[in-house]
Amino acid sequence: MTDVQSQTPDSNQVILYTDGACKGNPGRGGWGVLLEWGDHTKELCGGEADTTNNRMEITAVVEGLRALSRPCQVRVVTDSVYVRDGITKWIEGWKRNGWRTSAKKPVKNRDLWEVLDEALAPHHVEWEWVKGHAGHPGNERADELANAGVPS
Repeated sequence: MTDVQSQTPDSNQVILYTDGACKGNPGRGGWGVLLEWGDHTKELCGGEADTTNNRMEITAVVEGLRALSRPCQVRVVTDSVYVRDGITKWIEGWKRNGWRTSAKKPVKNRDLWEVLDEALAPHHVEWEWVKGHAGHPGNERADELANAGVPS
């Protein structure tokens, strides 16, 4: 397995397939990431003993971005509408409103949204949603990795 950034950044886009899993919600949870760059792949997973599925979905993207050693063109492929819409539609309003929702409630998972927002900054990121558990190979592998990351 080769480091994901060992070649020139213009040669290809890095694709991050990300997923989260939770055994109980809240409960034991895991996150998984499959990184693809040209012919190279890297797999990452981890988890927490007491978490939620949404936290693991966000964490997967954060950990995938943290694995990049320099600014990249990135396509994040996720089956989480929450993550996709949170980062592409809602986050700017949350920040403008002092991290409050349109219903004036505190934003759930603010700590992770702030980390994700910061992790995105050096990269040019495109977001793609795919239906989960529908046979998409990258998403299926990310799901396997997320389940492998769940602590026993």
